[in-house]
Amino acid sequence: MENEKNRNFLKIALLQIAPCKTLSENLEKGIKACRQAKERGADIALFPEMWSNGYRIYGRPAEEWKAEAIDAAGDFIQAFGGLAKQLRMAVGITFLEKYGDSPRNSFVLFDRFGERKLSYAKVHTCDFDTERNLTPGEDFYVTELDTACGGVKVGAMICYDREFPESARILMLKGAELILVPNACPMEINRISQLRARAYENMTAIATCNYPENVPDCNGNSSVFDGVAYLTELEGSRDTCILQAEGKEGIYLAELDLKQLRSYRKKEVHGNAYRRPQKYGLLMDVNICEPFIRKDYRE
Repeated sequence: MENEKNRNFLKIALLQIAPCKTLSENLEKGIKACRQAKERGADIALFPEMWSNGYRIYGRPAEEWKAEAIDAAGDFIQAFGGLAKQLRMAVGITFLEKYGDSPRNSFVLFDRFGERKLSYAKVHTCDFDTERNLTPGEDFYVTELDTACGGVKVGAMICYDREFPESARILMLKGAELILVPNACPMEINRISQLRARAYENMTAIATCNYPENVPDCNGNSSVFDGVAYLTELEGSRDTCILQAEGKEGIYLAELDLKQLRSYRKKEVHGNAYRRPQKYGLLMDVNICEPFIRKDYRE
């Protein structure tokens, strides 16, 4: 039975772990990490970006890593669905998805009953580099996740998506209370500041899981921002960062106070409270002018 005094706190485990060399090894290590997260009381376990092959797509011929793409309904993904049901813990698993001639950078969220609740493919692929060989996703999605704390509205974006305020904004407009962000890059002050801003301006919690510092071009620093900047009992603003991991490999657990977040969202001025969307028509303009024209931009 759940401890009633903790029912307002959603426990999010960030699996900041280094990948192995093969799909089967990543499956085994991923299952072990999920079990460890559950032992620590996690309600949700989140993997870094493209866990199936450890995001090993740089410095290799595209045709080589494309061959590592796996089926979204295949054994690797289904294993985590079965594990979620067994552990009664939601699992957000990431993978290079087989998709026509060009794979997708994808995420699947299973609830604690093993049901697939959300499937998402990275919309903002890094087309200035090797991700131009991926098929971008089409939309952003939000689902209601059944947890020990009750229903929680959860959305997802992946790595480079966080650098566009529109990603989190759309998820907020679709009702997201929590945004899960698998990641694979150095999380330095500016990128971390983006996450802080996305959480603040949308009054939405944002949990980001990165690879540890022993993985090339990564440095750990996985984080959770709860989006609650002001409390009546405090003078001034508070730090919305409730967890920032160090660089080393590990499982990092944050407790998100849902009651506090929901109370805050009902009364504060951000999110969709005072927007003027009728003034934002230019945001839908598809024309790109100098100095932002890039030859490798995909329509």
